[in-house]
Parts: sequence; C-alpha cells; structure tokens
Amino acid sequence: MADVSVKGSSGNRQDPEPLIVKGISHGLVSQALPLFCLTFIFFLNFLSRIILAPLMPAVEEDLGLGHGQAGGLFLFISIGYFLTLLGSGIFSSRLMHRGTIILSSITVGIALLFIALTDSLWGIQLGLLFLGMAAGLYLPSGISTLTALIDSGQWGKAIAIHEMAPNLSFVAAPLVSEGLLALFMWRGALGVLGCASLLAGIAFARFGRGGAFPGEVPGMRSFRPLFSEPSFWIMMVLFTLGIGGTLGVYTMLPLYLVAEYGMDRNRANTLIALSRIPGPVMAFLAGWATDRVAPERTMGVIFLLTGSATILLGAAPGPWIVGMVFLQPLIAVCFFPPGFAALSSIGPPASRNIAVSLTVPIAFVLGGGAVPMVIGAVGGVGYFSLGFIIVGGVIFSGFILSFFLSSSWQA
Repeated sequence: MADVSVKGSSGNRQDPEPLIVKGISHGLVSQALPLFCLTFIFFLNFLSRIILAPLMPAVEEDLGLGHGQAGGLFLFISIGYFLTLLGSGIFSSRLMHRGTIILSSITVGIALLFIALTDSLWGIQLGLLFLGMAAGLYLPSGISTLTALIDSGQWGKAIAIHEMAPNLSFVAAPLVSEGLLALFMWRGALGVLGCASLLAGIAFARFGRGGAFPGEVPGMRSFRPLFSEPSFWIMMVLFTLGIGGTLGVYTMLPLYLVAEYGMDRNRANTLIALSRIPGPVMAFLAGWATDRVAPERTMGVIFLLTGSATILLGAAPGPWIVGMVFLQPLIAVCFFPPGFAALSSIGPPASRNIAVSLTVPIAFVLGGGAVPMVIGAVGGVGYFSLGFIIVGGVIFSGFILSFFLSSSWQA
C-alpha cells in the first residue's frame, strides 16, 4: 500500500520536474511569484464557473426559467468539466502542463464571450458545456505544477494559498456581478469576465513560469496503481461531499434567499459575499493544520460540522438564516487543503495529475452539478429548504467515511 501521508520531507518523493527547477529553492518565499500566477489564473477559472450563481435571479427572469431549469444549467458546466478534467492528461502530455494552463485560460474566455453573444437557451447550454470543458483543463496541470515547484513539507500551506482562489471567487462573484449588473445586462457581465480570462492566459504565456514537463496520459498503466488504493475511492466520495458542501450549496443559495426569504437580489448577493470573506483565512488555517495533524482527522471534523451547518441552513427559522449563511461556508471551505494534500500523495509522483483528473471530475459532476439540480428540483415543488436539509445529511456521512480512510492509510 502506497504511503499517502502528507508529512515528511521532500526526500520521500521525487519531483517530476527536477531538471527544470535544479538549483532553485522549493520554499514558499522563493516560489512566491509562480504561486501567485497560478492562484490568479485559478481565481478567474473558478470565478467563471460560479458567476452564474449570483446572476441567476436576473438570468431566470430574463429567460423565463423555473427553479429546476435554473439549477440544471450548472449541470452543463459540470458535464463539460468532467469530460476534459478526466482526459486532461491527453492535453498535458502533448502541450506540457504550462501549455495546458494557457489553453485553459484562453478558452474559458472564449466560452464566456460565446455565452454572452448567444440568445437561445440551447446556445447558452452549449456555451456552458464548452465553459466547463475549458475550465476542466486547468486543475490537474495547476496542482502538478505547484507540487513540482514547492517542497512536499510545504504542500499544505502552498495548496492553501492556491485554494485562496476559489475562496476569493466566492467573495468576489456576488460583488462583481452586482457591480457589472449596474452597468450591463447579465450577458455583458459574462463578456467582461471573458475578456479578463483571455488576457490572463496571454500574460501567463508571456511571463509565467513552471509546468515545463508533460503530464501522464490516462490509461490502464497509470490507472492501475490508483485503482488498487482504497484511499483513492474513498477520496473520490469525500471530494463529492466537499464540493457539494461548497460549490453545490453556493450555486443555489442566492436564488434560495430571494425565493424563500423574500430578499432582494442585491441584499442576498451582498450577504453571501460578506459570508465568504473569512474563507481564505479558514482555508489557510486548514492547510496549517494539515501539515501537523493527520488529514483524515481534519476532514472528519470538517464534514461533521459542515453537514450540521448545511442542515441548519435549511431548517433555521427566518431570523437565524443570516447566521447560517455565515457559518456554513466558514466550515465547508476548510475541506480542500487537507483533501488535495491527501489526493496528491496517492500513487507515484508521475501520477499526481491522474489522481486529480480522475477524482475531481466525478466529484464535480455530482457535487457541483447534481446537488444544485436536486436542490432546485425540490425547490420547484415548494420545498426549497428541504433540499438543503437533504444535502446536509449526505455531507454529514463524510464524518463516518473518514474513519475508513484512516484505516486504509494505516493498512
């Protein structure tokens, strides 16, 4: 059984890019600029996938959609994300991780511009599928590049910094959407973000560093070491729960507050943005804890608290809803630093991108696509709050599953 502990020195593993970084320190400070560049691209990548959530009340009104149809739009992003994330090694094996990161950023921009210029619902759905496909190219190459640049003893903190991107996106999305909606329709907001992603890809091509090594092509030879690991299958379920507790809940929360509690869109988006401000700090603390405490213990506590908070998000009486909106993401966001640190340690170093590209797409389809669709479907028949209670109960099960993960690691 492969050792999946994230503790220890870099001497326990070989970086896949030893010639590229020869003579360069792998510390956080020395690699601050490359880490910042990756984090910024990840920020735009993630923001592009969630910007539809705070825009959804306007989109729903403009297109005449029901809650179920609105929630179903996120499934198109998830399916596209699944398709390319699963096969991202095909691209990175030919373009290298650096080229794949550039391609992802540029095509995300093109997809957003396509959606902004499309009038029909089927065209928007096609554009969202393309957006998910473009975004799915980034993560395996981003994580592989990051773990090649940074010493393994610093992975928890480095990944926590990288994970500031989605956390800041959760804060920025409602504020950016409201700011852009004051100037444009929702299509114009997508167009502005598309241009920003295009420029980021071009800038990384010119000034970015790292990732000058190929990924491994998906195949049975690379799958077999992972498939034989019980930890791999458990992590796939845990990532589904982690993504469901963050992205899945977030995507339907603005619509939930508007439809169920009668908030106006501006107040709901402002509240959600404020609730995500502590997220980057919490994620960094989770990364710090991961470097000192067994990851399965960290994740177990996180799932216990996240599941409970998500249940309360649906069950809380009106005056308490604001507190629950703040509490739930404060806990849920802590999953990813220990989650990615554990996932990056499963299997041989050359297969890191494969572990990510197998786990995250399935977890994203279920957690980021099916969860909003279920919440929207339940809300469409008049039981919006019940959808959040059901999701919270499922997330709670991650606490129990984490004990089996611990046994698997110690086997």
